[in-house]
Amino acid sequence: MKTKLVLSSLLLTTLMGCSGQKESEERVIKIGATGTSYPSAFKQDGKLVGFDVEVAETVAKKLNYKVEWVNSDFSGLMGQLEAKKIDTVANVVAITPEREQKYLFTQPYAFYSTRIVTHQDNTQFKDLADLKNKTIAGVLGSNNINVLKDTFGDSVKIRTYETRDIASNDVIAKRVEGYVNSGPILSAEIKSKNLPLRFVGQPLKIQNVGFPFNKDEKGQKLQAEFEQELKTLQQDGSLKALSEKYFGEDITDQAAVQNSK
Repeated sequence: MKTKLVLSSLLLTTLMGCSGQKESEERVIKIGATGTSYPSAFKQDGKLVGFDVEVAETVAKKLNYKVEWVNSDFSGLMGQLEAKKIDTVANVVAITPEREQKYLFTQPYAFYSTRIVTHQDNTQFKDLADLKNKTIAGVLGSNNINVLKDTFGDSVKIRTYETRDIASNDVIAKRVEGYVNSGPILSAEIKSKNLPLRFVGQPLKIQNVGFPFNKDEKGQKLQAEFEQELKTLQQDGSLKALSEKYFGEDITDQAAVQNSK
């Protein structure tokens, strides 16, 4: 009887140990994405997909994290990150001096040119200077708005929208003269949806994109882990492959993006 009790006790201890080990191994990371940002973070057949989404999921899987996705508009996502309701954002977050004061960023995993498009019927807009005193659409909270302000100052009127689709629809409907966003994203949207839009002039700026984390102990740990895995994905060609999958071009090579102006 005593032997049976000892064995039962050992078995229970072993099971509890295994259970505790399993629980400790399952780690959760909360990542924000709009779900409306083609081809970076969008929903297809009800599933969240896209370049930024797949990069984040690939890194998380290698680090043994289970991703819990949180969807909101872009400005809402950055607000949730600041409030520490989510751990990072996988949605073309440009690395800027202002954001670096708040967050820890990984190395850039992509490079985006900031471009302006107009309706293809607006043949009078050939260069950026032709857009002075015109109205340009952009997404609220996006750094593309800041680039637009830096480029034009007060010489253009800026109208902000909560989503890309609404901003894009207004330039298609000719309610505004232009729409600012990342060049690779605009190219992919125009091609995928056969939109009646064309680029105006040269890129305003090349922006570095990374994953932001809060400046606390947890954020430092996640930033270091993501940093290491991104280096591996860059070196083994995985980042380039994902970029070509969603954009049809490599936006992970800074030199290539700068030379493709």
